[in-house]
Amino acid sequence: MEKILVAASILSADFGKLNEEIASVAKHVDLIHCDVMDGSFVPNITFGNEVIKCIKSSKPLDVHLMVEKPERHIEAFATCNPKTKMISFHLEATKQPKKVIGKIKDFGLKAGIAIKPKTSAEKIIHLLPMLDFVLIMTVEPGFAGQKFMESVLPKIKELKELASELDIEVDGGINAKTAKLATGAGANILVAGSYIFGAKNREKAIENLRELEVPS
Repeated sequence: MEKILVAASILSADFGKLNEEIASVAKHVDLIHCDVMDGSFVPNITFGNEVIKCIKSSKPLDVHLMVEKPERHIEAFATCNPKTKMISFHLEATKQPKKVIGKIKDFGLKAGIAIKPKTSAEKIIHLLPMLDFVLIMTVEPGFAGQKFMESVLPKIKELKELASELDIEVDGGINAKTAKLATGAGANILVAGSYIFGAKNREKAIENLRELEVPS
């Protein structure tokens, strides 16, 4: 069985004490997930590279760019914090996905493509050999706290069958119940925000996710 990696999404943390919030979960998670939104590709605006620069984390940063023309921003996000190890961008946000992947890899980072719930797996098949991971949105991107869309599960399974060596990351509406559905379909990286940061016992919430298994 494949190991489950848990990524804590700081979008649900208290930004007034962000590094304290990160420290409270870092010992128990594998990644710190940073959702960058520009108010254009998605309606919400979150934070940019200057905030990520200030993050102090013992765990790698997983940066998810929900921005138009991500090719303009790769260098800024790849270099702002030495703990950044993964960057994903949206297929729907650029006309030059191969160029963006190449830029990410030029900085020695893992490159991933993110796709919205309604974007088909077929649209990224030609890019799979270039990627380290695929991020599948299980909600419409833009806001935290949305309900998990079970209609995305067949796409997770399809991509796992097409590229079993790739990590499949899921983001949106993840809790103990929906994580079981996602891992059952083949996802092995679980992004959780409100489920972790809103829990009375954060360590236990994370452990509930880590106990799941991905079918081989």
